[in-house]
Amino acid sequence: MRDALRTAGGVARSLRIYYGNRARAAAMRQLYRRFVQPGDLVFDVGAHVGDRVRAFRRLDARVVAVEPQPALVRTLRLLYGRDPGVAIEAAAVGRSEGTVPLQVNVANPTVSTASSDMIAAAADAPGWRGQRWTRALTVPLTTLDALIARHGLPSFIKIDVEGYEAEALAGLSHAVPALSFEFTTIQREVAQAALARCVALGFTRFNAALGESQAFVHADFIAAQTMAAWLAVLPHEANSGDVYAARA
Repeated sequence: MRDALRTAGGVARSLRIYYGNRARAAAMRQLYRRFVQPGDLVFDVGAHVGDRVRAFRRLDARVVAVEPQPALVRTLRLLYGRDPGVAIEAAAVGRSEGTVPLQVNVANPTVSTASSDMIAAAADAPGWRGQRWTRALTVPLTTLDALIARHGLPSFIKIDVEGYEAEALAGLSHAVPALSFEFTTIQREVAQAALARCVALGFTRFNAALGESQAFVHADFIAAQTMAAWLAVLPHEANSGDVYAARA
């Protein structure tokens, strides 16, 4: 009962944070409009409570929302289960299909993760103190290639999987027009590995947004080498953000 109450509280907290700011929602749509056109297919990998799903739907895109946490899958089904433009996949995403252990932060489900390295990096790190992963689940694991086989080729893939971004990208072999992946300053090596994978996939132009700013930090897209150097010297206090990758 206690875990159920804490889970409900964590989900409610996320709903307040991610649905309660109209200005942020408008800025999000403006940013994604660079990559998403009406009728496009978008993958939202690590959909959480679906605020990006809402943004993509308001841009008239079809969405595959991928989320492994059962409480969040129930939330997504409640919010979007009757929307024919949204398909919900209850799974984590990695380099191969199967299952994977998921460490759940009940009080703050947005940082639940399949990466034990991420949890180790967060231990006593500034900005991460007090985070606790107290519940372990085994969840289905799929790949981006498998999702493409089921749903079609997306125009844009958003990946936010708490330290598992490089693993998710390792399961992609198809050329897609654009994608984004989350980074954290406690795991710069994951961001660099994800960036290298993007280069191997043929992406040549990059930009970034810090935190939930929904605004690019660079005036124009930059080369992979320049992005790698920027990530390397980013102050620890920046904490997190998203790298955007596009083809020429």
